[in-house]
Amino acid sequence: MKDQRLQAYYQLIESLLNSPHGEEPEILAANTELLDIGFVQVLAAVADNFQQQGEEKIANWLRNFDTFLSQEFSPITEDDIPNYQEFLLDILQATADSNGDPQVIYPLLAANSDKLDQMFAEILQSWAINTLAAEPDIATSIAAVIGNFSNLIQQFPLGSKANNIEIAITGYEITLTVYTPNALPEAWATTQTNLGNAYNDRIVGDRAENLENAIAAYTAALSVYTHNAFLQAWATTQNNLGNAYLYRINGDRAENLENAITAYNAALSVYSYNAFDEQWATTQSNLGNAYLYRINGDRAENLENAIAVYTDALQILTRKSFPVKWATTQNSLGTAYLHRINGDRGENLENAIAAYTAALEILTPDAFPEDWAMTQNNLGTAYNDRIMGEYSQNMEKAIAAYNAALEVYTRNAFPEQWEMTQNNLGNAYLFGIDLSLNL
Repeated sequence: MKDQRLQAYYQLIESLLNSPHGEEPEILAANTELLDIGFVQVLAAVADNFQQQGEEKIANWLRNFDTFLSQEFSPITEDDIPNYQEFLLDILQATADSNGDPQVIYPLLAANSDKLDQMFAEILQSWAINTLAAEPDIATSIAAVIGNFSNLIQQFPLGSKANNIEIAITGYEITLTVYTPNALPEAWATTQTNLGNAYNDRIVGDRAENLENAIAAYTAALSVYTHNAFLQAWATTQNNLGNAYLYRINGDRAENLENAITAYNAALSVYSYNAFDEQWATTQSNLGNAYLYRINGDRAENLENAIAVYTDALQILTRKSFPVKWATTQNSLGTAYLHRINGDRGENLENAIAAYTAALEILTPDAFPEDWAMTQNNLGTAYNDRIMGEYSQNMEKAIAAYNAALEVYTRNAFPEQWEMTQNNLGNAYLFGIDLSLNL
């Protein structure tokens, strides 16, 4: 994603947010060249930002915008329904014949990406209800095919991610009408875990509600996935449950973080460095995030724990083998050093700068605009507080980093981050002016 196009996405979102009600179609019609998967991804990121600020109505409006776009520019008529039904039967048959082989299914999905929308989900649901009722003897086989297809569509990299997840959720919920914890406990638990993952990644709908559904699904799965009977599946689900609690919006924040830490530590009782190196490292990094934001306990000790587990994770999450995980862990490690209480302040800030700079090797504005902006802002703060080096040069680097962050953090798209970064930038300029006067 080029900088110019990224800026165009944000400008379009700003226009939509500031437009009078009812003028959105006219604005979209004038910017059809921007209505692609990149725009949907940026739209989702902006919606998450508004959610974090408590702007539920704006967030929900933005999250449902992808569906609105497909309906506005590609309206579906009754004449289209037979084509959807034919495609549904073809893709389910191909899933059954190939045993869910992505090399067979993904080309079919790519060739029919125009049909991967809410209408497809509704037709899948209607067909499944009728077929399962008419063919009870083969209900389990039908459910298995729908479950496999749901896994494939959830991971399908093309088309609308929002629509793909909605279709997957529909499929999992259909499957769970056949799979029960008594008759097919393992298949039921696996489907619950997959459903939890889909709700955790869901773009449309209320974010808080989606996370509650994810927690409920993971908790249900753990009623079957016990430590003794399904050791690895139990650990995977515990890690996923930890992620849901880490970002949970409802409930007490401190309690949610404690639940996340408990779940991550449970997973780590199975994930060992030698036997499950990647899972171990990923869970260590997740645990570090929980310690970084932990409210209970001693703040200095929590930060030491965060630094320790991030450092451990980076033994496995190397730049070469896991570049994105390496970069995000470096960014988190930088934040832990930035706020570290123990140790030498100057050395901590140098470690923070080194970690943020490393992260920016991977977190580029084209590929990861929001993460890039966040890291630039963090880097600016580290330079602003830096003790070592020449003061004026540190201020110049801080100003440059804050200005870079503001390329993404615009007032309308990310108002809270924009205000924070503008304040940081103002302080950097002020300190620079004070220094020049003293000289």
